[in-house]
Amino acid sequence: MTERREVYETLDLALRVGEVLLSSGASAADVTTAMLDVARACGVRNVSADVTFVDLTLRHQPSSDEPAALQVRRLNRRPVDYADLIELDRAVSDLVAGEITKRQARDEVARIVSTGHRRRRWAVTLGWGVMGTGIALTLGGSPLVCLLAFVAACAIDGTQLLLPQHRIPAFYQQAAGGFVATVIAVGASAADMEVNPSRVITTGIVILLAGVGIMGATHDALTGFPVTASARLIDALLNTVGIIAGVGAGLTLGGLIGVGPTNVTAGAAGLAAVGVTVAGAALAAAAFAYASYAPLRALVAVGLVGALGQGVLLAVDTSEVGRTWASAVAAVSIGAACYLVAGTFRVPPLVVVVPALVPLLPGLDIYRGLALLAEGKDGVLQLASAMATALALAAGVILGQYLARPLKREAHRLEARLSGPRMVGASRPPSDPEE
Repeated sequence: MTERREVYETLDLALRVGEVLLSSGASAADVTTAMLDVARACGVRNVSADVTFVDLTLRHQPSSDEPAALQVRRLNRRPVDYADLIELDRAVSDLVAGEITKRQARDEVARIVSTGHRRRRWAVTLGWGVMGTGIALTLGGSPLVCLLAFVAACAIDGTQLLLPQHRIPAFYQQAAGGFVATVIAVGASAADMEVNPSRVITTGIVILLAGVGIMGATHDALTGFPVTASARLIDALLNTVGIIAGVGAGLTLGGLIGVGPTNVTAGAAGLAAVGVTVAGAALAAAAFAYASYAPLRALVAVGLVGALGQGVLLAVDTSEVGRTWASAVAAVSIGAACYLVAGTFRVPPLVVVVPALVPLLPGLDIYRGLALLAEGKDGVLQLASAMATALALAAGVILGQYLARPLKREAHRLEARLSGPRMVGASRPPSDPEE
């Protein structure tokens, strides 16, 4: 009886770990591996895991003639908190390494889950506003456009904070956010401000797209979890349609009051504009990480990788390969870089890669498609291009991580062979080159 109880406690611990990881955007493959690692570290073998979009299941059957122990945990949607994710990742690593016991791991996971956010809510709202400013910079926005983007981002965060309290589905939350951003842009246009309202709308679209799990869906599809991938993709498509519906409603309102949609023109391509664009991407990526409760030490890595991705995108986009392929190459660079630098800043790669992708999200194509549809023209191609870009970003960043693995492994082997005095960092024993 005691042994059975220990098994159930182990499965419960593994399920709690998987719940936090899946809610934070981790792939089904990573969640499965983490849960099985926890069970194995606690001495429970012969465990199988099943991960879907809403349920986590662990099954333990020690032998064929004994009944199986089965536990299922319903996934509760939690706001993304990278601080919790980092602490949980550290706790799991310590448990697997044998540095803490199962009891200590249970207490640590319970503390992480039950403790509220450490960052003030007003600071998070300001973080979203700064992210909106960064996105506006990547679009070549003027100071007034950056100010309006800041206001729109803060207003969108207000809708995302208020509506879930009334159990409003995510589709309507996304629609409300898109509508709010569009109304602010339409109001600025109606007031004869010298701004391009489309850039304010595009900023709102990118902010709302940042929470859409297209990358997770693509990762699940590529790693052999088609059911979870399908559910995540449907959820992502519904949320994106919600954004389109909200922006479309705002544009329709603008048309009724005599303020038509404004066509988007690409920003200038001078060297100064390139520098501003790269700086804006770094600012937007770091601000998104800050608003998602990432620790301050991670913001440097996020900003650098975000700037790298934007720089690669601008460099490749000047050729004739097209925007989609340029986005894919930039995503590969982000995936490889985040896999290599995440360990240096003591954070999981997920904490770096998702914010770094935010400035590359195809808000511009979505707005162009909507503007064309509002004018009675064919905007389907622009919307299809936006979806292709999103999928290229997701697939590219995963490919980048696969390409970076051999480089990191060889670097560890070289470090082990040259194990002399080091300026910084802990000494790595020569007998453990694969650590």
